[in-house]
Amino acid sequence: MGVVFVLRHDIPYAAAGQVVGLLGGSFDPAHAGHAHITREALKRFGLDQVWWLVSPGNPLKPRGPAPMAQRISKARAVMDHPRVQITGIEARLGTRYTAQTLRALRLLYPQVRFVWLMGADNLAQFHLWQDWREIADSVPMGILARPGQRVSARMSRASTLYAAHRIGGRFSQKLAQADAPAWCFVNVPMMDVSSSAIRAAGEWSTQTG
Repeated sequence: MGVVFVLRHDIPYAAAGQVVGLLGGSFDPAHAGHAHITREALKRFGLDQVWWLVSPGNPLKPRGPAPMAQRISKARAVMDHPRVQITGIEARLGTRYTAQTLRALRLLYPQVRFVWLMGADNLAQFHLWQDWREIADSVPMGILARPGQRVSARMSRASTLYAAHRIGGRFSQKLAQADAPAWCFVNVPMMDVSSSAIRAAGEWSTQTG
């Protein structure tokens, strides 16, 4: 990956020494479940901020998402919190995969600690991500339980390979200062809502122009 040139006013702000949780996804659309796990992550993992990384597109999904401006606007309406920033920085960086994004962010924010956040459903398929071992070896990961995914996440290839690096849920506040590889699985009060269900119900109309 080449040198990344990004104007400072185009990217989120974080002070040196802060711990920032990164929640990536297409957010197509963002919903109350995303907001819920974000608030839980702030509390459970000792984070100073959470950034929503609204992606240009998910390489694992065959259908393209709604236009980014529409998805960011919806995300900001859903998640209005002083310690949460909604950003389309991946489009600015020109990155498509999580590992690429993390490399670029570490260059831009050398004095910031990052924690990768994801739902348990993503942990179950994490081994399908490009350079997933690099991700796990470079940043701590906070895993938040979602409906119906606890067992498959705990039996996943990633959780098996990194079992020795798991931080117990009772000690989740230690994740922010842990050196990678490190991950913590926490059970949170659940909201059974998904972007795909919202789209299927016709409650998310996309603008194409």
